[in-house]
Amino acid sequence: MQRTRWYKDAVFYQIWPRSFCDGNGDGIGDLWGVLGKLDYIASLGVTGIWFSPLYPSPQADFGYDIADYYDINPEYGTLEVFRQVLDGAHERGLKVIMDLVVNHSSDECAWFAESRSSRDNRYADWYIWRDGKTPGSPEEGGTPPNNWDSLFEGKAWEYEPARDQWYLHIFAKKQPDLNMDNPEVRAEVERIMRFWLDMGVDGFREDVITYISKVEGLPDDNPLKPAARGMQFYDHGPHVHEYLRQFRRDVLDDYDCMTVGEAPMISAEKALEYAEEGPDQELDMLFTFEHMGADCLFTDWIPRPFDLRSYKQALGSWQTGLGGRAWNALYIENHDHPRIISRYGSESYRVESGKSLACSYLFLRGTPFVYQGQEIGMTNTHLASVDESADVSTFNQHRLVREMGLSEKAALWLVNRATRDHARTPVQWSSAPGAGFVGGDGTAEPWYPINPNYPVINVAAAEADPHSLLAFYRAAIALRRRLPVVREGGYRELKRASGQLYAYVREGAGQRLLVVCSLSPKTAYFSAPADLDLAAGELCLCGYEDAPLEGNAFFLRPYECRVYLWEDAGEEQVC
Repeated sequence: MQRTRWYKDAVFYQIWPRSFCDGNGDGIGDLWGVLGKLDYIASLGVTGIWFSPLYPSPQADFGYDIADYYDINPEYGTLEVFRQVLDGAHERGLKVIMDLVVNHSSDECAWFAESRSSRDNRYADWYIWRDGKTPGSPEEGGTPPNNWDSLFEGKAWEYEPARDQWYLHIFAKKQPDLNMDNPEVRAEVERIMRFWLDMGVDGFREDVITYISKVEGLPDDNPLKPAARGMQFYDHGPHVHEYLRQFRRDVLDDYDCMTVGEAPMISAEKALEYAEEGPDQELDMLFTFEHMGADCLFTDWIPRPFDLRSYKQALGSWQTGLGGRAWNALYIENHDHPRIISRYGSESYRVESGKSLACSYLFLRGTPFVYQGQEIGMTNTHLASVDESADVSTFNQHRLVREMGLSEKAALWLVNRATRDHARTPVQWSSAPGAGFVGGDGTAEPWYPINPNYPVINVAAAEADPHSLLAFYRAAIALRRRLPVVREGGYRELKRASGQLYAYVREGAGQRLLVVCSLSPKTAYFSAPADLDLAAGELCLCGYEDAPLEGNAFFLRPYECRVYLWEDAGEEQVC
């Protein structure tokens, strides 16, 4: 089948289903809730939905521990309800992509139940099993096969008495790693892909997909290295490209679909190995963590202030580093990071900083993703105790910093700065009790406490305000989709040394677009280059209600942003 690369004109909305909208009144977000909000999603101007995992799961990592890859979690609905959502999305012009989580499964998956039962059954080699360095159980003095650390929960190995062996889990204990070196496992991944693509799904976001190949022998790592010991032996492993090309050749090339891979700690140069367009292309784009401060996997836990120069450098390096040879995935929020306004913006200038952050990425080259609640400016919540968290990684990081000697007060401060719970509080739909999240009679207790600021920050309030962040997102997405320059134009950064302003020019397709964003609470000054006559340009967006000029320059108020457009003479204006 001819692939059309439709994703280059797409804008996606990410749904973390447990917290999006509860349609049946049990306090848990579900597909009935999504079905009732499809018109709202379409009204944003987005063209697609990315669903975080919907599959049956014991929820050790909220769906990223899958027990059955061919069904829907009963808490969220049924396959029939999913088909209704899929059909409803397609009727509204919305593509749908699913999370594909195949580095690991749940330990409650039927495959693992068989695999752990003995060394002699069909699934015995579907997971990564090894003898201990010293024999026996931990109680008997047995030790793990190597010194690797888990990213979520202690060491990376768990002992299984029935096999007298250890299984590898790069993440939580209930997330055993699949053995992708086994051809039967790869064939099963292909069956999973075909199952959902044949149903009508339009592609996949592939979870930590660069981890699926481990170095032969699984050697010890240097004990002097920092956290995430062992990562050099499973990130970008020896067969990862071979396996991804197999999936592309055997399955994905038969469908007009798209794939976006999650790739922690990857550079633009390295990304070209996966996403450079051509006969050997493996993925259509990759999610980088670089602009989220990711010089290690859990940088949210490193207490340092937002640095605009680093943010610009990271975004810009991907705009230029891919060199038009591969496509970008653009985002500033998702289910794995605290809310962007609380982290990079300002809760005191919530709407203004939200608008400026939106402009900072929505007009770059690539496919943007908007996370649920981002469009109304949801902010971080507050935990009085780590016990209020629902996140396995938060418990692990809290344990680690306590073991490092931090006081409970300091550790809790870090929890409130970094926990993924911030992104997972229920979406705030209205100022009604329960924030309009709970369906039915609205009396059920939400599965997780709603942010107390919901009477002020909610969709209904934003809908009623023509100057709201929600209105701005709609306008910005509509503008992006109308302008060929956003897809086809080059990228030129201005004021690179500024610690207050992120300014860039996109030029091509007979258009020039200037984006100027202040990410500072202080007044900033911007003087346009001589080739950009501000008075002759069309002001398409502004974070404030007015936009005064002083010659070919202007002062930006706290967190102000502006977008100007120039068309070639005689061409129709698009703003």
